[in-house]
Amino acid sequence: MARGAKLREHAALSSTIAPSSTIAPSNRREARLSAATHSETIEAQALWIEAPRAAALRREALRAPGPGEARVATLWSAISRGTERLVFEGRVPPSEALRMRAPFQSGDFALPVKYGYCAVGRVEAGPAEWLGEIVFCLYPHQSRFVAPLDALRPVPPATPPRRAALAANMETALNALWDSGAGPGDRIVVIGAGVVGLLVAALAARLPGAEVTVVDCELSRAKVAQSLGAGFCRAADFAPEGLGADVVFHASASGQGLAQALACAGLEARIVEMSWYGAGETPTPLGGAFHANRLQLVSSQVGQVAPSRRPRWSYARRLGKALELLGDPRLDALITEEIAFADLPRELPRLLAPGAAGLATLVRY
Repeated sequence: MARGAKLREHAALSSTIAPSSTIAPSNRREARLSAATHSETIEAQALWIEAPRAAALRREALRAPGPGEARVATLWSAISRGTERLVFEGRVPPSEALRMRAPFQSGDFALPVKYGYCAVGRVEAGPAEWLGEIVFCLYPHQSRFVAPLDALRPVPPATPPRRAALAANMETALNALWDSGAGPGDRIVVIGAGVVGLLVAALAARLPGAEVTVVDCELSRAKVAQSLGAGFCRAADFAPEGLGADVVFHASASGQGLAQALACAGLEARIVEMSWYGAGETPTPLGGAFHANRLQLVSSQVGQVAPSRRPRWSYARRLGKALELLGDPRLDALITEEIAFADLPRELPRLLAPGAAGLATLVRY
């Protein structure tokens, strides 16, 4: 998730929805389908990263779902640009390979690998009470898949399946807001207007009296930020010194953005670092007023529920709330491109190129 995409540390998410916290699907049914027999075999196609910056579709035979499982026909999946760019370019640090594993990943980061975690689909086989249910799952880009019921989260009726594909991004934004301690009336700056940065801004702007400013080098994102209730400043015009922000979110995945985040923070303010940089070094300017202003630079990552909520919030509860928050129709502005699943291998180098235009890209099945 660069630009706002704090890496989803997937090893911690392998138990995203524990059996004890499974929520039964609603009575909403978009289709009534017959349950599969145990002898049935279905073929699916899955996206694999075969080598750095090279992808292909592979055929996979799916077994029929067993007890406590369902087969899902994918409708949409979302590309998490920052994280998937690191995977696509073969830049996952060996030290982070275990924590970065997606719950249903196949292969490894030495490549080839099947990776992804933003799938929305319709249950087409499994227990009768689940048939036809629209669900979100942390599954790679694949046309159909079999998963445990505990890993499927029903999408609320008020959230369209297309927008529900942003649930992983919304979880990241929600967790970061909890990590920040932001409150009503705060002066809040979000540096980096990618999908996650804009989702943070949208949530922060709901705080009564909060003054939210989004900073980004792309002037085209000003309209989106303003539609979500935030102000906007182009990075080249941003004068951070003396701003005295109460809370700063850094989501640009750049050293320059981090320097601006530190410079605009007020006395004893908190800077929430959401970016995931991958392999290599990132300059962090800790001179100047960093010590004198007693600044707090904290990491926010979605693999753990924020400490302030952890005693009461399960992964399931957080994901359910993220899907609920995506009921806001203004968030459709974050989806700037759709591509057909069959075209994904050809389009992926363009979509994951550094500085690629647009915000969220959805894959249509």
